[in-house]
Amino acid sequence: MPAFALLTRLSPGSLKSPHTLEELERRVVERIRTECPKVKWRENFAVIGPWDYLDIFEAPDLDAAAKVSTIIRTFGHAHTEVWPLVDWPKFKAMIHALPGADK
Repeated sequence: MPAFALLTRLSPGSLKSPHTLEELERRVVERIRTECPKVKWRENFAVIGPWDYLDIFEAPDLDAAAKVSTIIRTFGHAHTEVWPLVDWPKFKAMIHALPGADK
């Protein structure tokens, strides 16, 4: 299944307290499991920088990944970006198959 990186930034003031983050997480996970049962989460990270979270997940296609992003946006007034990922070994094989590549 294709892999995707999802970056999420919550709007300032969207949460009443730090403790509401866990409640928000529970609600989002529950909704994604219901609406996107084929999506599989690989990793979740809190990010120290311009984004709040980085999630790596697998989805059947770009439409399913976009649905995940849209669901997250409906909670907590979040801004999201979804990036399709290519596994490094697959990327290297693609490079080697290009015309003019040294073999």
